[in-house]
Amino acid sequence: MRLSTALLSASALALLTSGAVMAAPVTPAAPAAADSWTPPADPYLWLEDVNGERAMTWVKAENAKTLGVLEKDPRFPGLYQDAVKIAEAKDKIAYPGFLHGQIFNFWQDADHVQGIWRKTSYYDYAAASPSWKTVIDVDALSKAEGKHWVWHGANCLEPAERLCMVSLSDGGEDATTEREFDLDTGKFVEGGFVLPTSKQDVTWQDMDHLLVARDWGPGTMTESGYAYIVKRLARGQSLDQAVEVFRGTPHDVSVRSFEMRDGDGNHALFIDQGVSFFESKIFLLTPTGPKPVGLPLKASLHGMVKGRVLVEPKQDWTAGGKTWAAGTLLSLNLAELKADPANLKPTLVYAPGPREAIEGVSSTRDHLLVAGYENVRGRLYVYTPTAKGWTKKKLDLPDNASVGVSATELTSNRAYVTSTGFLDPSALYSLNTESGALTKTKSLPPRFDASGAAVEQHEATSTDGTKIPYFLVHPKGMKLDGSNPTIQYAYGGFESSLTPGYNASLGKLWLEHGGVYVLANIRGGGEFGPKWHEAGLKTKRQIIYDDFAAVAKDLIARGVTSPRRLGIEGGSNGGLLMGVEFTQHPELWNAVDIQVPLLDMIRFEKIAAGASWVGEYGSMSNPDERAFWLKNSPYQALKAGVKYPEPLVWTTTKDDRVGPQHARKFAARLSEMGLPYLYYEVTEGGHGAGANLKERARTTALEYTYFLRKLAD
Repeated sequence: MRLSTALLSASALALLTSGAVMAAPVTPAAPAAADSWTPPADPYLWLEDVNGERAMTWVKAENAKTLGVLEKDPRFPGLYQDAVKIAEAKDKIAYPGFLHGQIFNFWQDADHVQGIWRKTSYYDYAAASPSWKTVIDVDALSKAEGKHWVWHGANCLEPAERLCMVSLSDGGEDATTEREFDLDTGKFVEGGFVLPTSKQDVTWQDMDHLLVARDWGPGTMTESGYAYIVKRLARGQSLDQAVEVFRGTPHDVSVRSFEMRDGDGNHALFIDQGVSFFESKIFLLTPTGPKPVGLPLKASLHGMVKGRVLVEPKQDWTAGGKTWAAGTLLSLNLAELKADPANLKPTLVYAPGPREAIEGVSSTRDHLLVAGYENVRGRLYVYTPTAKGWTKKKLDLPDNASVGVSATELTSNRAYVTSTGFLDPSALYSLNTESGALTKTKSLPPRFDASGAAVEQHEATSTDGTKIPYFLVHPKGMKLDGSNPTIQYAYGGFESSLTPGYNASLGKLWLEHGGVYVLANIRGGGEFGPKWHEAGLKTKRQIIYDDFAAVAKDLIARGVTSPRRLGIEGGSNGGLLMGVEFTQHPELWNAVDIQVPLLDMIRFEKIAAGASWVGEYGSMSNPDERAFWLKNSPYQALKAGVKYPEPLVWTTTKDDRVGPQHARKFAARLSEMGLPYLYYEVTEGGHGAGANLKERARTTALEYTYFLRKLAD
């Protein structure tokens, strides 16, 4: 029951090119012992030494070579200027968050490259130019402390919401430093809670106690690199004085605590023992210790309203005398759950149809907001609990777009919701979930000329006959003669859905240059619920890659483009997708943009957080799963003498999630074989495109320079 995102969420992946992948101990069985298989020799293990002198010397040489090509292209300066202008614009939507009775926002622009955390009143926020008050200036804090702090958010105590644990990363990696901050004084608390750098998770138990999962010393982190011991830390205690409340095992993905609370003051504390990326055992924390909750291993908890806990089983689940289908939204009575957590009696809230899926669930004081998709078109509903069940009301939002919930307030019925489309700038609406009143509050100014573009939705037929939808964004009057420069994008994993969205950099740096853009809703994602994802797990993964190739072949058959004019891109898990398509179908593309990727699937469990993704990819300890990747792992599948397109492979040194090792070794093997390639490594920025706005804009401009060189010339 993972409440965390995948390697990189689909929305975050889209940002890669806009500039803007987890008491009484419960011990699961240890993984089966590996057989006597010996992995193939790897001459580039030295590149896995992330900050090693030899590896970094190689990186600098590769960067110089690639920048010497792309930055010297006459189009790069203009593209970079446009990307920076978009990234640093001051007229962006300041997306809100409710906190401490006010509106909070994290903001970055040309004057605040690393960003400021700021606040205003609810009523002032509605103004065209709200009066913001800076709470934390990350640029100034970095300068004062000699760090390169990257904002990772704030976890604030409810319901008072005065004390917060602020999460800061030095350079953008997943590991953070946690520091207590007082919203009333506007200062870090002198002598308050401070947790030194670690991959860690923090939950407020009360004003003077934290539940902390982190690195407590040697042997306290999982094989995936996350915590498996939760301790209670009291105010004034040192870390070695914290009291253990739950212990998982090193074979888990991660263990963490979390709280659920509603606007009526109902609340409960839980432990999430992630036994795999998609499977968790949930425990209710009680005065007598943690007690197992009778949920299926695959499920998502979606908050609480009026004493009702919302749960979405990700597998068919028999409970309360009924069998509930995967992807259904159910509610549990909190009082009954606390009285008997092992025997649950769910009731139905929402049952999606065959071409529908739940995207997100949020709560106000009295109501529930459910965002979903119908054939990859956004829908947003308000659900209200009654004595007889749930009433439902659909909100009137644009039809051919993505919709979502930006913020909700538990102590009122106020909320903000969003709408965005490929050609329609994102809009923010204020919503009263009690009355249903919906008012457009803010909208993003157009960042590119969309008057000459159009959007269509088509379907391709995959190798097993399944229809794979895709969106096609193209110039009006486009000739179907195969001559159109086209970028095809997909993710295909971790049940992350790809939906329409306004991407300013894509529009300005590609669509305005006459380019075509394709968003493919291949299996592995969540566009049609859990089964769409599970269709491509582990050894079934080839169907994901077939889906992607089927969309490309459909584009070529329609005359939209041709292999000479077709490029593809994807990041993280999508970078793995790119690597597979590069090696399996080199004849279909002329450009392949491989972003922060996994590529060595024989060693992925030993690199960064790779061991946590066995639930998605399988394990080398399983002979069948190993056999699949021995055939399909991109790093091992490269062959000398094959005519591959020249790829752009890029990553970041500070990526402690996927790690730069995959991209480095892939490029080194291409070099060994005398094959053309471009390699670029951002030295900071974590699992993304850079640690600040200018770094991300530079990466974006490099990508579109690459695509124009390969597809438009």
